[in-house]
Amino acid sequence: MISGRPVSRLPGLLIALLLMLAPLTAMAQTSPTETTESSSTAQGLDAAVSTALSAASGAIEGASGGVGQSSILLFLGLTVLSLAPAIAITVTCFPFMVTVLSILRQSLGLQQSPPNMLIVSLALFLTWFVMDPVLKEAWAQAGPPLQSGQIGIVEALSRAIVPFERFMAIRTDPAILDEMRSLVPPDPAGDGLRLLIPSFMLTELQRAFEIGFLIALPFLVIDLVVSAVLMAMGMMMVPPAIVALPFKLAFFVVVDGWALLSAALVRGYQ
Repeated sequence: MISGRPVSRLPGLLIALLLMLAPLTAMAQTSPTETTESSSTAQGLDAAVSTALSAASGAIEGASGGVGQSSILLFLGLTVLSLAPAIAITVTCFPFMVTVLSILRQSLGLQQSPPNMLIVSLALFLTWFVMDPVLKEAWAQAGPPLQSGQIGIVEALSRAIVPFERFMAIRTDPAILDEMRSLVPPDPAGDGLRLLIPSFMLTELQRAFEIGFLIALPFLVIDLVVSAVLMAMGMMMVPPAIVALPFKLAFFVVVDGWALLSAALVRGYQ
């Protein structure tokens, strides 16, 4: 964004420069005697012209500096905004939710239903439901002091991350954390987020696959039964997945699978 003051002064400086040059043109057309009498005036006009040129040059340089600085700030701001969603989901239960729901869809034998957008949306709202106490605590510690001007942005971020660190520490597997700690040199300041966040994400993925195995097991039994029945009937050319799909959907609907699974996922964090 170009600074408004240096650019807005340029037209006025150019007009003043033209007005100062006009008398010099008139003086060039006068007689020699008049030229001698107005030599002192010409020297004053030369000094004024030099001052105007210096001011215009300074204004242009200031505008160029403002453009460069604003461009850098804009680039940094867009970079932070683009990475903010990815950073936010790494310290929440979103990876766990979306992984379990994706395994469920694969176990049902459905490729595009529910669509990816619906899976992600459901995972986001379940994450919001689980993380609501943590979000409220983080806002209570950092929001009001930042709004009142008592602390800066850096201090507010340091306070807001404390509830998330506590949440991740409770859910992180100590074995995975020790394994990650052995891969880096010891830090006197402690583990910090560089070890806690990857350990937390690996723990969430491991638990998601464990639950995914329990979810996929009943549907695997249905596939095996359907395959055995089709083989016994001599219908070897019929794909078992197509025949088993209605039975898997009926089983999932009868047990109220969506409500049961969602309640179980949320209950695991309480």
